[in-house]
Amino acid sequence: MNGVDIIDITITSKIQIYPTNEQIEILNSTMFQIKKALNYISKYAFGNNCLNQSKINTDTYYYLRETYGLKSQMSQSCMKTVIAKYKTNKSNRHDFNLVQFKKLEYDLVWNRDYSLNKDLFSINSLEGRLKISYQTKSMEKYFDGSYSFGTAKLIYKFNKYFLHIPMTKDYIQTTPFEVNKIVGIDLGINFLATTYDSYGKTVFYNGRHIKAKRGHYKILRKQLQECGSKSAKRRIKSTGSRENRWMSDINHSITKALVDKYGANTLFVLEDLTNVRTATEKVNINNRYVSVSWTFYHFRQLLEYKAKINNSLVIVVNPAYTSQTCPKCGHIEKANRDKKNHIFKCKNCNYQSNDDRIGAINLWNKGIEYIESQRV
Repeated sequence: MNGVDIIDITITSKIQIYPTNEQIEILNSTMFQIKKALNYISKYAFGNNCLNQSKINTDTYYYLRETYGLKSQMSQSCMKTVIAKYKTNKSNRHDFNLVQFKKLEYDLVWNRDYSLNKDLFSINSLEGRLKISYQTKSMEKYFDGSYSFGTAKLIYKFNKYFLHIPMTKDYIQTTPFEVNKIVGIDLGINFLATTYDSYGKTVFYNGRHIKAKRGHYKILRKQLQECGSKSAKRRIKSTGSRENRWMSDINHSITKALVDKYGANTLFVLEDLTNVRTATEKVNINNRYVSVSWTFYHFRQLLEYKAKINNSLVIVVNPAYTSQTCPKCGHIEKANRDKKNHIFKCKNCNYQSNDDRIGAINLWNKGIEYIESQRV
């Protein structure tokens, strides 16, 4: 008998706000004071080896109010921001070092520090509440009553203001999960994704033009590094941010296309590429940057949450021998694959195809094995 599970999916929406000149002065003043407060709390936390909010509140609260002019809720939010940063560093196994806050950022608690409707963004400041217009395109769906808004972050970047808002919605997923389609997805460089599905169809998502563009970014970064000036360093940083946003957009586009194409009750099968850096240590040094730095894990994260929303599932499998196994006869041999020419030819049965397509077929086969194992 089928049941129903309710799952929470959180999506972070990134929108730009458009304050007036007067509001910009107030926002900058507020965020500057918050930055100073964050660094004061951080010095206290580090110097006293203390991450207990009650203790931090007792020893810093009135100083924050009197010295930086923060309101009560702002002071509490600053304490939480500092504590969360130290705990994140600890969970990432970083040494216990002093955390410094250099950027203009402001953590905002929903319905206390900020609110949002279809027309205006409202934010708490040192000068009272500010009503600011924002980029409303594609935001309409978040006001249908099914989303809950979390603690947002206001960021000042590139002389602009951006709001990052986590939005959570409950989705219904039937259990046990019933599969009616399997899609094997081989991720790579020349083809960003190669899919093989239950209809026997293969689709290649070409990545050669993307590889060329990333090569351009690499050369530009090298030239700027050789220059070494302050302006060059700033441009390296902005170039890296631009490249990351571009890569993220590509992953969003492909994962959305896959989920839209196959719909509900689809099992997507990916290789576990968590250790892709280790696996590519022997790659020619000229190609290593492109091979190890593409955001494969980000692709997987995007596909996972989009699949859940559509009542589908993503599994990851061991990548061992995926590109060396013949899907026809099962023969495994390294020589089966000609990496340079992207050709797979089985040394046992002579079956031949594109090597990325072979990877996708073998992942599809592992999807079949997964389904059969669940029925036992």
